[in-house]
Amino acid sequence: MHRLPLILMNNVTLLHAKKAHGQYRMLNKSKDRGEIWLYGIIGMDWFGDGVTAKQFADDLKKLGAVKTIDLRINSDGGVVTDARAMYNLLVEHSADVLVHIDGIAASAASFVAMAGKEIDIAEGGFVMIHNARGATFGEAEDHRRIADVLDSMNKTIRETYAARTSNSDQQLKTWMDAETWFDGKDAVKHRFADRIVENMKVAAALTHPEWFKHPPSVLLPKRAAAAARIAALRRS
Repeated sequence: MHRLPLILMNNVTLLHAKKAHGQYRMLNKSKDRGEIWLYGIIGMDWFGDGVTAKQFADDLKKLGAVKTIDLRINSDGGVVTDARAMYNLLVEHSADVLVHIDGIAASAASFVAMAGKEIDIAEGGFVMIHNARGATFGEAEDHRRIADVLDSMNKTIRETYAARTSNSDQQLKTWMDAETWFDGKDAVKHRFADRIVENMKVAAALTHPEWFKHPPSVLLPKRAAAAARIAALRRS
């Protein structure tokens, strides 16, 4: 029986920037400060894109004994187990982790963000939470087993959100069941972020809108342009 991954996707020394991992990189900004760009997919996808927990752990070790880590996030999410490991690695690290949601912290990326001692969100940024998803091939018992795994995983994710935001388990379950998107103002209101900051140059936009049930239209900037081009072609 085969299971598919559980999805939710100075002096600078570059530690990691392989093309296959998109815009993920981890670097030393100074002796005491490190920076992580968690842009793109969490966990390796079918095309070899994304960053795994193993690579993340290896790079984090290479940062050395930094006192502060700036974690910059612009990610649709990815594999739950990789994201959980990243979260644990950051929580257990001796450095103060300062999270900057530059665009989107969706799905698995949203609970990695919860590792922050402080969480800033760009004024055009979004946080999205929903239930973990998975798929199985096999007999009836295989499908029942994966449902139990997903229930357990969702409970653990809610506990992570609750510890950082103080929202109730029932409220978090309601939000996750519905696939809830928080803009910067609502993210701060519900304590998924501490403050709104000026927009980064990067524009918030989903890389994989097909992963989600109710993506905000503002995160689909290419849709209108594509529709306009198609309409122009039809008129010509």
